[in-house]
Amino acid sequence: MPQRGTEVQVRAGCESDLDALTEIYNHYIHETAITFDTVAFTPEERLPWLRSHPEDGPHRLLVAEDVPSARILGYATSSAFRPKAAYATSVEVSVYCAPDAGGRGIGTLLYSALFDALKGEDLHRAYAGITQPNEASARLHARFGFRPAGTHEEVGRKFGRYWDVAWYEKHLGEPGERGEPGESGERRSRE
Repeated sequence: MPQRGTEVQVRAGCESDLDALTEIYNHYIHETAITFDTVAFTPEERLPWLRSHPEDGPHRLLVAEDVPSARILGYATSSAFRPKAAYATSVEVSVYCAPDAGGRGIGTLLYSALFDALKGEDLHRAYAGITQPNEASARLHARFGFRPAGTHEEVGRKFGRYWDVAWYEKHLGEPGERGEPGESGERRSRE
């Protein structure tokens, strides 16, 4: 959890956060293979992305803000998984923390708030793609009930090498509904 003596508020992201959100994301573009974007964004270029995450509905943007300083410590999103209509009940989720905010529980705080916010939405699955290796992200997703769904080997090239992406999935909703395994472990038939 956040360090003692600091208060962190999770809230919906807004346009005034755009500079800070862009700075956080650009760090991961320049320094890591966590994202496969290779060219940094300007805040203006990120504006459509921000606007695609309203305050309600299945596609959310939540930010963790240090209350005394109003500094953005990280953000989590649920976004469209794929553009075709039949994928509408699936989302892709991600979390990014400011480089100096890692290991403070910010990712856990953001995902807790995100999955609480998504309760009641017409969603069936959440997916997360994790560039390998990334044990910290795999542990975070396991903590929230994600399970491995498969790996795309050497699917992206960045920094002069190929990277694998492991995909994880999480059922959204109650066990036993919509064809999910129940206590007996059997799938309900769809009539």
